[in-house]
Amino acid sequence: MTPLLSLSRLIDKISTGVGKLTMWLILVTTLISAGNALMRKIFNISSNSMLEIQWYLFAAVFMLGAGYGLLKNSHVRIDFISSKLSHRTRNWIDVVGILVVLIPFCVIMLRLGWPFFTQALASGEMSQNAGGLMRWPAYVLIPAGFALLMLQGISELIKRIAFLTGNGPDVLEGEDAKSDDQKKLEELEAQTARLLAGDK
Repeated sequence: MTPLLSLSRLIDKISTGVGKLTMWLILVTTLISAGNALMRKIFNISSNSMLEIQWYLFAAVFMLGAGYGLLKNSHVRIDFISSKLSHRTRNWIDVVGILVVLIPFCVIMLRLGWPFFTQALASGEMSQNAGGLMRWPAYVLIPAGFALLMLQGISELIKRIAFLTGNGPDVLEGEDAKSDDQKKLEELEAQTARLLAGDK
């Protein structure tokens, strides 16, 4: 199990690095978007390439940041149900979900997305808008994003199996692993408990 856990840590580092990059891309996208709006409003100037680069960066944030979202457990969960389940049950649900849904879906998207990228790269496909950008940088985000998500899925699978076999901690437990919704739910439950205690 040790080599697999080392692989998991390496994948986590890659996802963290890409996640930090996407945070900077959000800033760049915001600045470009604001610049485009100001140029249009103040000088009545518009550039299709600048509009498209902002769309490309916006797409990059979501496609490349998906694996980081999985690492940080910020993906959608039904928290009021999962919080009632045992630690082992939650980890088993994740194992099944990763094996049956996440990895097969990523493989399908890789197989479908790769030809779009290679065809656009080979043909030099350009935007239909005047002064627009080439298309392949947008298309490559599809296989790249799903490859990173699948890698993180493999890392999470290793961590779940390590916990279930007694070789690692429960990564679904602890403040860092909790989603924002789960933290809010626990805060509301604590407030309710304090109010009820005060009424008695």
